[in-house]
Amino acid sequence: MKNVIRQFLRLEASGGIILIIAAVIAMGMANSPLRDLYQSFLDIPITFRISTLDISKPLLLWVNDGLMAIFFLLVGLEVKRELIEGSLAGRDKALFPAIAALGGMLAPAIIYLLFNGSDELTRQGWAIPAATDIAFALGVMALLGDRVPNSLKVFLLALAIIDDLGVIIIIALFYTANLSWLAFGIAVVATVFLACMNWRGVDKTSLYLLIGFILWVSILKSGIHATLAGVLIGFMIPLRTKKKHSPLEKLEHGLHPWVAYLILPLFAFANAGVSLSGVSFSGLTSLLPLGIATALIIGKPLGIFIFSWISVKTGIAKLPNSIHFKHIFSVSVLCGIGFTMSIFIASLAFDSSHLELNTYSKLGILLGSTVSAVLGYSLLKVFLPKKH
Repeated sequence: MKNVIRQFLRLEASGGIILIIAAVIAMGMANSPLRDLYQSFLDIPITFRISTLDISKPLLLWVNDGLMAIFFLLVGLEVKRELIEGSLAGRDKALFPAIAALGGMLAPAIIYLLFNGSDELTRQGWAIPAATDIAFALGVMALLGDRVPNSLKVFLLALAIIDDLGVIIIIALFYTANLSWLAFGIAVVATVFLACMNWRGVDKTSLYLLIGFILWVSILKSGIHATLAGVLIGFMIPLRTKKKHSPLEKLEHGLHPWVAYLILPLFAFANAGVSLSGVSFSGLTSLLPLGIATALIIGKPLGIFIFSWISVKTGIAKLPNSIHFKHIFSVSVLCGIGFTMSIFIASLAFDSSHLELNTYSKLGILLGSTVSAVLGYSLLKVFLPKKH
């Protein structure tokens, strides 16, 4: 199990470097003579057609609705594995990062609303700073090498996984357009069918993915954001079978390189290209970007650390081995890296009809995530032993 976690951590860390490169390239293209080429690439129309099924979207939406569903499929697989036999298995193991994640979602949302709660339009972005970008956070942590104890890495992993699950629930509850009950009904039937397959011990991953595709299409057509399909499919794929092999782990290992090296970098490239043309100083210092940046830089560590401290002092949970509160605080600052996940929510909160708000929200995310990365790395460098 430890080898699986180490392999995962190494993969996500290297993927984080590619994420940074993709984001920098996107920012460069969006603010250069190549801006039209960049926008034309994102607007490439792609049509998927089978019989009467017709899905036509620009490349940007295929990335956000389609490829991100695969990312959340991987998240679903990770959450299930960790709950059954990993770092979240058992009450004591699950409660500490779960409580920390709750604080890490509540505090940033509250701080954001302190800045933007009075404006009906910008209020919609309250969930933007609630997310943590697991790939970037692990990538920054990996820069410290073997000075980082494995238990601290697992804590960050567990916290980020629960955080991602919370974001999925937020998306389903608060960022869903008009609901199509027919499509929603088909999605429910597909989900029940997947659950029955799991209960009956079906171990053919291809069957789960086939029904999962039907689930994704029906959720997409229902008006609920299609990424929810990914985590549902992940929960239904069996971890162990009578043949003693693991369809879940096989799929998880197969998806990791695609997600780390293609899907997330492509998502970063498609969404991080914020044009600074027309951006004014007054707009940059307006309540929207300031609220997001403050929520990520201050709200995230405040919520995670306070909730963690209370859970330990009240005896509800225990600190993981070899970890002290100074380490928890350092990681909580690192969790302010919202980047791709926060940009994802921003694209839902402020669509193309609110282009200026979308732009300033992304600038706030980039500012908050960058400061959190630098501060988190600096704190870990100071508080961790010289060599673990």
